[in-house]
Amino acid sequence: MPKIAAIATAVPEFKVEQATVCEIVSNHFSGRLDELKRLLPVFSNAGITTRYFSRPMDWMVQPHSLEERNKAYTHCATNLSAAAALKLIEQNEMSPEDFDYIIYVNTTGLSTPSIDARLINKLSLRPDIHRTPIWGLGCAGGAAGLAHAYRYLLGHPEGKVLLIATELCGLTFLADDYSKSNLVATALFSEGSAAVLLAGDKVDIGGMEIIGTKSTFYPDSLDVMGWNIVSKGLQVIFAQRIPDIVKEHASKDIDDFLRTHSLSLKDISAYLFHPGGTKVIKAYETALDLTNNELSLSWDILSEYGNISSVTVLFILERFMNQNRQGSDGYGLITALGPGFCSESMLIKV
Repeated sequence: MPKIAAIATAVPEFKVEQATVCEIVSNHFSGRLDELKRLLPVFSNAGITTRYFSRPMDWMVQPHSLEERNKAYTHCATNLSAAAALKLIEQNEMSPEDFDYIIYVNTTGLSTPSIDARLINKLSLRPDIHRTPIWGLGCAGGAAGLAHAYRYLLGHPEGKVLLIATELCGLTFLADDYSKSNLVATALFSEGSAAVLLAGDKVDIGGMEIIGTKSTFYPDSLDVMGWNIVSKGLQVIFAQRIPDIVKEHASKDIDDFLRTHSLSLKDISAYLFHPGGTKVIKAYETALDLTNNELSLSWDILSEYGNISSVTVLFILERFMNQNRQGSDGYGLITALGPGFCSESMLIKV
């Protein structure tokens, strides 16, 4: 079976304490809309200690055109993606020419040529490399990118895939958007990049086998998560009912998925769930009756990095792989939610 062989991550240069973000945003909104003041506790309740951004906070709170934001995105995403990829290549003693296929995942900026094309030049990847940019899957994008690589490798067992997910959520902050969704997003989202090496089963390399994947689409839920494309940039859509959807559907969806592989939750030893926020993590714990800190990695990564959209689940996966280099018994479950509204899940052998 195809396998996840290695992961490397990178964060941008500006590390910011959550309390500092709260203070800056509070000052920015002060005197504008008094009703938003009651929402400021979302910063302290977010379960986040630090986050990373590609631009300083004083840049973030200034008004910028879509053109300015996108120039910043293209420049920063290219460099941050390259940093993660080069780290992956060096740590695994590879050559850039080893990759047959590059997949680039994001939802926080636009670029044509896409970032993967820029990386082919910057990293000196092969000129005949296959490539697929994936845009618009939001927080589900990292898990979906793994699934795309898995399906490619099923048909190309000698192949090696470079999956890169890079999100610059801070660049989407709209300084004159005083909506609750914008404030909540400002309290949660962060920036970072992850590069993943996946390989077919004929490649002589270690890693975690991918057993199967599942995509689930929830009809009539387009308003749950996404963007409104406005003249100044990307305006966040972030519904309150996401934890309720988790509580309602997660147990059955995951049980059905595991049953197709003759497994159940008792066979899962590693829960690698995207932390959409504290309420989402708690909703998973309730829905799946997780009582022994099974989602500790989700809590830890959320605290240390915030929600990096599609990238977050790959940070969790990297942390898990680093902590389990000797291997362990059982199976791992990767899950993330995204616009659509949808979920992406993957079963791995750990």
